[in-house]
Amino acid sequence: MNDFVKPPALDGAELRAKPSREEAEAAVRTLIAWAGDNPTREGLADTPRRVVKAYEELFSGYGEDPGIALSRVFSQVDGYADIVVVRDIPFFSHCEHHMVPFFGKAHIGYYPSHGVVGLSKLARIVDTFARRLQTQEAMSAQIVEAVDAALHTRGVAVMIEAEHMCMSMRGVKKHGVSTVTTQFSGVFRQDANEQVRFLTLLRAAQ
Repeated sequence: MNDFVKPPALDGAELRAKPSREEAEAAVRTLIAWAGDNPTREGLADTPRRVVKAYEELFSGYGEDPGIALSRVFSQVDGYADIVVVRDIPFFSHCEHHMVPFFGKAHIGYYPSHGVVGLSKLARIVDTFARRLQTQEAMSAQIVEAVDAALHTRGVAVMIEAEHMCMSMRGVKKHGVSTVTTQFSGVFRQDANEQVRFLTLLRAAQ
């Protein structure tokens, strides 16, 4: 049975019903006014509706179960049991601290145990977790956990390389800085040589 990797639970004081679309649009109007503009002027009058519609897509990962995307496993692979690596999966997400975008590429490797999954499904898993308010570190761990739970692998390796707009647009304002995170399970965690092999395969295409 696949485990749905859920966002952190809210405590009793924070738990409430999801706001309505009208409430969400009103919140956008409030932010526009707070920023110093007039939310009723012609260019901004329809902005709250557009923002809420955009958020439905940008944060669609909250409504997706990663286990479903990985539920179909192909067991007839002619005995293949070596590493599978999917490189350079592009993604965009939003920092949970400032709600500013970060974007980059994810790389996933795993050793199959009972079969393999369609390669496009790994890209879907990246999108599922990226389309939430995130930290890069948490996203790395969530991907490993979801792949492990669904495929019962002998090990999963994930590397994410990303640029964070909260660092280039605000704060220290350093453009072009890349952040790299890795997360390993199974044989990758137990054997440093397996980590080296995974990283070597990633560099091979560069």
